[in-house]
Amino acid sequence: MSKTDLLFEPHDTFVRRHIGPSDSEIDEMLASLGVESLEALTGGIVPRDIQLAKPLAIGDGRVRGEQELLDELRHIAAANDVRRSLIGCGYYGCITPPVIQRNILENPGWYTQYTPYQAEISQGRLEALVNFQTMVADLTGLPLSGASLLDEATAAAEAMAMCWAIGRHKRTRFVVDADTHPQTVAVIETRAAPLGIDVVVSDVAKLELSDDVFGVLVSYPGSCGQLRSFDELASAVHDAGALLCCATDLLALALLRPPGEFGADIAFGSSQRFGVPLGFGGPHAAFLSTREEFKRQMPGRIIGASRDAHGHLAYRLALQTREQHIRRERATSNICTAQVLLAIMAGMYGVYHGPRGLRRIAERVHGMTALLARGLRELGFQLSAESFFDTLEIVLDDGAAKAVTARADAQRLNLRRTERGLALSLDELTNVDEVESLWRVVGAERGAGLSARELATGIDRAYDARFARASEYLTHEVFNSYHAEHELLRYITRLQARDLSLTTSMIPLGSCTMKLNATSEMLPVTWADFGGLHPFVPAEQAGGYARLCADLERWLAELTGFAATSLQPNAGAQGEYAGLLVIRAYHHDRGATERDVCLIPVSAHGTNPASAVMAGMKVVIVNCDEHGNIDVDDLRAKAEKHRDSLAALMVTYPSTHGVFEERIAEICQLVHDNGGQVYMDGANMNAQVGLCRPGDYGADVCHLNLHKTFCIPHGGGGPGMGPICVASHLAPYLPSHPLAALGGDKSLGTVSAAPWGSPSILPIPWVYIALMGADGLRRATEVAILNANYMAERLRPHYPVLYSGRGGRVAHEFIIDLRELKKSSGVTVDDVAKRLMDFGFHAPTMSFPVAGTLMVEPTESESKGELDRFCEAMITIREEIRAIEAGELDRDDNPLRNAPHTAQVVTADAWPHPYSREQAAYPAPWLRQHKFWPPVGRVDNAYGDRNLVCTCPPIEAYEQDA
Repeated sequence: MSKTDLLFEPHDTFVRRHIGPSDSEIDEMLASLGVESLEALTGGIVPRDIQLAKPLAIGDGRVRGEQELLDELRHIAAANDVRRSLIGCGYYGCITPPVIQRNILENPGWYTQYTPYQAEISQGRLEALVNFQTMVADLTGLPLSGASLLDEATAAAEAMAMCWAIGRHKRTRFVVDADTHPQTVAVIETRAAPLGIDVVVSDVAKLELSDDVFGVLVSYPGSCGQLRSFDELASAVHDAGALLCCATDLLALALLRPPGEFGADIAFGSSQRFGVPLGFGGPHAAFLSTREEFKRQMPGRIIGASRDAHGHLAYRLALQTREQHIRRERATSNICTAQVLLAIMAGMYGVYHGPRGLRRIAERVHGMTALLARGLRELGFQLSAESFFDTLEIVLDDGAAKAVTARADAQRLNLRRTERGLALSLDELTNVDEVESLWRVVGAERGAGLSARELATGIDRAYDARFARASEYLTHEVFNSYHAEHELLRYITRLQARDLSLTTSMIPLGSCTMKLNATSEMLPVTWADFGGLHPFVPAEQAGGYARLCADLERWLAELTGFAATSLQPNAGAQGEYAGLLVIRAYHHDRGATERDVCLIPVSAHGTNPASAVMAGMKVVIVNCDEHGNIDVDDLRAKAEKHRDSLAALMVTYPSTHGVFEERIAEICQLVHDNGGQVYMDGANMNAQVGLCRPGDYGADVCHLNLHKTFCIPHGGGGPGMGPICVASHLAPYLPSHPLAALGGDKSLGTVSAAPWGSPSILPIPWVYIALMGADGLRRATEVAILNANYMAERLRPHYPVLYSGRGGRVAHEFIIDLRELKKSSGVTVDDVAKRLMDFGFHAPTMSFPVAGTLMVEPTESESKGELDRFCEAMITIREEIRAIEAGELDRDDNPLRNAPHTAQVVTADAWPHPYSREQAAYPAPWLRQHKFWPPVGRVDNAYGDRNLVCTCPPIEAYEQDA
């Protein structure tokens, strides 16, 4: 580049910041592989018949610096007209405590962690999630809570499926009360249809239970605000052999009798109003709690207490940790991860405010609502409910409702239209001025004469015995200790220090793509113009999001070679489910309702068969050959056998075995020839961007993990996004929403609570794609493949690389085989994974897709120095194993079997092992500069499952641990 070019080029360009290896390091790695260029390397790996022959049409070709692009995005965000929204319907204004926003939401030490499968280096977030579970269990009055679900509507669908499973699928009818959020009803109906469940929406007060009902869902409070007593209903439901599900509000339960006390079997809802911004609909952490006897049917993740090898308290994922991989099509749910980062925020909100603080907030919200109600009644307006928490429905005819809406619009207020008039929901932000303003909006000139102070005198804010809460909650010390900001700050920081994240070292998890989550990508997430928008505002108020979503839909379609995109699925597994529902809707629209067989390779991610069953399909497994490829002969035989009933093939590309299958185009054509559609799992899209496109070589629909390829951070197990891209013939079936104009005219239905899933994190992939441009995206893919092949070659002399493609090359990830080591040394894959912690590394993906192996994915964001450090750690571990094989280290008492080594163990007076403390704790020279100490020893998973404790243990457990 000439000096003149440099003069006009911004100096803060992004590609060189995102891609870890320098040009000289790339050249050095290429030379070690005997390849001249990145193009030559990838050209020899990606099958020639699918290689992209033209450049991607992304951007205008102009190079932007990070600051310039952020300025452009601010201009886009400003097109969002952020008004005061009192729409409610599951979304409420709230205050995010700055100490939580700054030190969790905006902190890479929290948002770059992975799902806590390696419990020993995840103790901080596991404890934070136990706090969340305890808070939910206490407030709902049910003893067992999960670690979050995707959103409230999804949680409702999971509750329905859970009731159905508990009843062993013998009954087919599920009743939903009419006073339920419309998006919740829509998601339930979408989930029910392929399963053959009949959803009946009616007023449960008039319900006559038939013997085919397996569950009833009520809302407490109702969508339009009404509080009703459900004691008699609960008894009637149970007498009929069915279960009662209750949608509820955590803040309301600080005052109201909890669902568990009036007979609910399952409670669920959203924790959004506990300090998480509206964000145009998400991401927010949903919750679900239930009775102890239903623990095996609970969807999602549960955190439990156990003990480590030294008898100390330790947390870990309990029960369904790897359920989809073990049970596959028999799994209770396809949920893999959920909304961990948001659950941690909500849990910390509960820790910060404590029981008295939450009660005070709830009393204030309810008091303001009672004050508003009194004034409205003084003005002569009729309210639809006598008892309420924060929501009032005003009975108005159409003309009056339009007049009030017009006055509200002039005051920059958003209210909610209902069948009976208007509803409005107050929240943590409401003050006296707002209440008086609402009197003027609703009552016009008459409302101006009301005085809040006068009307507040003598208001009875207490609930009667039907609703008033008498039981205590949040009595554990953690909710009563950190109410000063300094104390909470230190608690958050202590927990963060107990977790390994990308701020410490690379996390080389295969099929997880733990790449850089750049600061420039993350900054817009907390901008008020993105965070302050309610998901159901009029379209003209969301111009910024409309532009953002349109850009992303167009870019993702271009990157995949498809015609249309839906951003609604808010997780990868939900993208799988949505993609299969698109295929189902396509077949049904053509009258081919008999097409319900889904072919899935044996190597597939466990969520694939679970998603297929949720979409009403029958799973038929396809074998793989000895090279890790789909056995095309077996595929052909099964496709032809099921020719008249074939719905789809689910295929991951490159395969989960880490290779580009040479015959992928032939595979797609074979499925089409037998009447099926091809669903492509986009988990490995990081090896395709800019090199090949699924739509070009025969796929019909593909989901993308924006939290992998497109830089949304994993957040310790969520949030994520799983949009789907489809060919033109499938576009009419894309997801729709009852409260927004989107989706196809023959839509499959609704899969998420919010129209665009989790839109407040969409600025992350938007910034990434815009800054990288077409050339940068392609180069990122090439370097990801280079890094994987460089590491595979370095490790090959020490560990067998299980599968490889043409020329012995791998894709962007590879599998190393440890199975023979168990025979020769007694060392297991778990031992190697735990020993890596002593080197400061998170283990690669364990025993997936092949038991006894590690799957390594370095991504393009790691420098050669970091790759070498990881390789040196693995080579050193292999030398330790050789020492065991040679009898130089004891087979049962060695650094691998006892890993990880904690500071407490290494510094103890007694050292009972035949190897040195230095070998235990400092096995590599770089650890002298910085050492991450695992906070606990190896966790005893079996003990934790035998003694399931999923809420905060008594304080004595911590004292014993200390």
